[in-house]
Amino acid sequence: MRAPAVAGYFYPAEPEVLRAQVTRFLGDAGPASGPVPKAVIAPHAGYVYSGSTAALAYAALAPARDRVARVVLLGPTHRVAVDGLALPEAEELATPLGSLHAAVPTADQRAALPQIVDRADVHAQEHSLEVHLPFLQVLMPRAEVVPFAVGRARPGTVADVLERLWGGPETVIVVSSDLSHYLSYDEARRRDAQTIAAITDLRGPIDHEQACGATPVNGLLEVARRRALTARLLGACNSGDTAGDKRRVVGYAAVAFDEPEPS
Repeated sequence: MRAPAVAGYFYPAEPEVLRAQVTRFLGDAGPASGPVPKAVIAPHAGYVYSGSTAALAYAALAPARDRVARVVLLGPTHRVAVDGLALPEAEELATPLGSLHAAVPTADQRAALPQIVDRADVHAQEHSLEVHLPFLQVLMPRAEVVPFAVGRARPGTVADVLERLWGGPETVIVVSSDLSHYLSYDEARRRDAQTIAAITDLRGPIDHEQACGATPVNGLLEVARRRALTARLLGACNSGDTAGDKRRVVGYAAVAFDEPEPS
């Protein structure tokens, strides 16, 4: 069991309060428009700052809630450095709402993906994946999660993992990332608009000044180009729009990636 590390800090520790808050975020996001995306980018700050933006990504996935059986979840490492993509050495991922099953790649997939490592210490205090779990528990509680804390890795290295785990309609990909950090409100809006344009145009690589989750984002951009996905912005804001002052803000965006229509 991977125990929650940031309950009561990034999101409520009381189960009923947490469920009500996530449900409210999803309701405020409104019904999805457009196709159900294969992949999304969503932020990972405290819910008071970025929960409403994260909810836009999950609302886009909501129409597929009954068919999605597996979520490949990737987020950056903030506390413990690692080479490659780390799994948590846990069978369950816990939050105040209970737990989700942590799936792992098959033996054949692992043999072909030496960039995957097992590191419980990398996950123990990491928030970039944990803050997404309550959204998944409310939206698709029966889905299993393949949780990767992404350290030092090239875009193609991350893309190769996504390719191996791509699956079909039963699998979706969630990449966890915020945008710029601690700029003034107006400067953050300018720089984040440039970053969002690069992402939606599938241009990369972006750097860690543009997005703290640049490594998994760049991997997603690489596989999106390989597979001719298209990207669309679902919404963006920064902490100055939600719960922080405007002198030093953090940027957030929700982006959907759609597979091409069958010919």
